[in-house]
Amino acid sequence: MAGNIFGELFRISTFGESHGGAVGVVIDGCPPGLAISQAEVQAELDRRKPGQSDITTPRKEEDTIQILSGVFEGETTGTPILMLAHNKDVRSEDYHHLKELYRPSHADFTYQAKYGRRDWRGSGRASARETLARVAAGAVAKKLLKEQAGVEIVSYVEQVGSVQAQVEPAQVTIKDIESNIVRCPDQAAAARMIALIREVQADGDSIGGIIRCVVKGCPRGLGEPVFDKLHADLGKAMLSINAVKGFEIGLGFGAVHLRGSQHNDPFIIDEAGEVCVRSNNAGGVLGGIASGETITCRVAFKPVATISKEQDTVTVQGSPTKLAAAGRHDPCVLPRAVPIVDAMAALVICDHFLRHRAQNGHLGSST
Repeated sequence: MAGNIFGELFRISTFGESHGGAVGVVIDGCPPGLAISQAEVQAELDRRKPGQSDITTPRKEEDTIQILSGVFEGETTGTPILMLAHNKDVRSEDYHHLKELYRPSHADFTYQAKYGRRDWRGSGRASARETLARVAAGAVAKKLLKEQAGVEIVSYVEQVGSVQAQVEPAQVTIKDIESNIVRCPDQAAAARMIALIREVQADGDSIGGIIRCVVKGCPRGLGEPVFDKLHADLGKAMLSINAVKGFEIGLGFGAVHLRGSQHNDPFIIDEAGEVCVRSNNAGGVLGGIASGETITCRVAFKPVATISKEQDTVTVQGSPTKLAAAGRHDPCVLPRAVPIVDAMAALVICDHFLRHRAQNGHLGSST
């Protein structure tokens, strides 16, 4: 396989380039009878599309999705679902100056090394425009999880540069997240993040940060105990997103500062007589299998590689040169990456939900 397919039972295959005719996805393995509409998918894509605010790329794409197969009379049929959105605001000439050189920290060089050629018009498959397909598929996965397993997934911007939000992850709602253009539920921190992004943007630079993902109501038992651990698949999913450089679940790297007696989550019996834990340092996964507690993970995004600030680089012929990139780019990807993180979490949880049901015929309860 060429790396364009993700999942086992709920499997997606994405296609298209940034400046090609369209970007889309084929979903194979979605059960029949799931009510899903074009409007529901579009609502997720509208959170990801460019041109949302002055702190995102000015490229204007409506990202209007078309469902071309696999849905009939408002419900999935069990056959492959094909969805695509045509590219409209394509200005390939903006990227012509990149044809003969490599952008620092970008995939230009490695694509050339792998394939012996590259699509310099907006980066081709290396462009974050490919994630449109993931978000479309994730909308279907989120709907299936909500209706059949009671799972809710919310992600939000927790940090931009050194500015951090101070919120309780389990209490964050989608209304809180969508209350500002940076998608941070802490209003005071959001204002500082927006100001920082605008400052960086005015300087011709870019900045990174952290998105936190919260999965509520995940059934116990999802995940496999060895190679397909639930958190391993979540890590692979998140690290496959453009510009992601780090992933942690639960306390993650913070756990190295604790002793076992401090990090362990004591088991207790709740008011309903169910086994649960007093704390959740493990982040809702034990031994690669969901415990029924809220799953929490953090995803670190680097600063966007393409900036208008002058940098040293080389041409494809090997000559030193300078680059001050033109074109339309996000100064910070995080506001538009929130629905992408949502989508990748949904795709992983949905796939394991179907795998668990196929193997065991039942689901464990969630706490």
